[in-house]
Amino acid sequence: MTQAQKTSPTPRLGLKERYAMMTRGLGWETTYQSMDDVFPFDKFEGIKIHDWDQWEDPFRLTMDAYWKFQGEKEKKLYAIIDAFQQNNGQFNISDPRYLNTLKLFLTGVSPLEYAAHRGYAMAGRSLRGVGARVACQMQSIDELRHAQTQFHTISHFNKYFNGLHDPQHMHDRVWYLSVPKSYFEDAMSAGPFEFITAISFSFEYVLTNLLFMPFMSGAAYNGDMATVTFGFSAQSDESRHMTLGLEVVKFILEQDPDNVPIVQKWVDKWFWRGYRLLTLVAMMMDYMLPKRVMSWSEAWEMYFEKNGGALFEDLARYGIRMPKYHEVASKEKSRISHEAWAIFNNYGHAANFNVWAPKPDEMTWLAEKYPETFDTLYRPRFEWLAEQEKQGKRWFNNTLPMLCQICQIPMAFTEPDDPTKICYRESSYHGMKYHFCSDGCKDVFDGEPEKYVQAWLPVHQIYQGNCFPEGTDPTVEGFNPLAAVLDYYHINVGADNGEFNTSPDKANWERWTGQDLSAAEPKVA
Repeated sequence: MTQAQKTSPTPRLGLKERYAMMTRGLGWETTYQSMDDVFPFDKFEGIKIHDWDQWEDPFRLTMDAYWKFQGEKEKKLYAIIDAFQQNNGQFNISDPRYLNTLKLFLTGVSPLEYAAHRGYAMAGRSLRGVGARVACQMQSIDELRHAQTQFHTISHFNKYFNGLHDPQHMHDRVWYLSVPKSYFEDAMSAGPFEFITAISFSFEYVLTNLLFMPFMSGAAYNGDMATVTFGFSAQSDESRHMTLGLEVVKFILEQDPDNVPIVQKWVDKWFWRGYRLLTLVAMMMDYMLPKRVMSWSEAWEMYFEKNGGALFEDLARYGIRMPKYHEVASKEKSRISHEAWAIFNNYGHAANFNVWAPKPDEMTWLAEKYPETFDTLYRPRFEWLAEQEKQGKRWFNNTLPMLCQICQIPMAFTEPDDPTKICYRESSYHGMKYHFCSDGCKDVFDGEPEKYVQAWLPVHQIYQGNCFPEGTDPTVEGFNPLAAVLDYYHINVGADNGEFNTSPDKANWERWTGQDLSAAEPKVA
């Protein structure tokens, strides 16, 4: 060996070579156990993979770079959270009604981040491709980080306002939170490829903008800069997740033509399940934000009809069409937020956030955004509710509603072509009838009835006596089942009975800020 050879520096690996060494180079074929026994779950769905090395992370991110990037983001995030707390930023928000969007996010969305963390860890363990395992591991860590930063950020509000004290407990029990909970449990109890299609593609790529944009933009419009910051901190991760979701679906479709009908069935199913889940977001956008960003209808047109339409045009070359019932979702875009807020006005005394009838200027905004439906179909209902409240006759529904077996939302949605008639579908399985809010939910059930007959429906569980604190005796004289259920939920409704105008949040806000919210109604942006 010459002196020059001895002293010449080792050439540095390029990004692509380094990524290959840090992913594919870490795997091996098993010897004393077969690969099929070690990875039993990545074949039973019928998906055929011929070359795992074709799985590409478009960002080619390695773990050393990942920790560096995330560490830098954490420093910036917690510096801003600290400044927000020291400056009492919780009193700089536009209106205390905004706090109810945080309650919905903390109990309905943040626990989903933790569920995604668990789901990707399980998916990564189930896939025999090394690149896929590394990608799932990084996304699992991302999702855990998102859950932690959200809990840490919003925990500051818990020092001053009600309903934020026990989000994980509520997520596992409260009736309306079974809607997001059932979505992720459905995905996590599927196979690894269906899980990734459900979360990485249908939720992260197709629908995530309809979730994060309203909450984060809504926070910015209403002065909650701490929530905006954790949204921005997560957004670079979400961009990576969205890209990965699309690449995963393309990878599966390119591996074998037999995969196409399986993926199409999953796309149909998870589009509809995700769309129904976003009903809570639609309601939040149109009714719960004191200063609104845009209407649900506008968001749906922008983020699904335009962006989603372009996506599925691109996927058409693989044989994938638009999701089934997408046209129904577009028909409902002018109705679902109003129907959902009407449900919560009926049952606000059993939720961890307050409800209210929209104010006159807010109804004017709704009429402008929904000129074909609001004034004729929904304004009379909310004006009646407001009048009843003025007379001290605020009405709540004390009976329990029928729930859809799939989405688990009360059966209050209307027929796609008739907004004055409740949509009702049913199927029979092993001699039992099951009820659905739509053709989409019925199709999901009919595809896997043996799975969905096991759904944990809150109304059924309450009637069976399974939603009372341990030791409760419902036979005692004067037993109040609603009070017992709320105790089981860890919700202390108190004197306000779910109504914002008599809530401790409103009273505390007025005391701390010196504002009288009754003197001047906040204006809509």
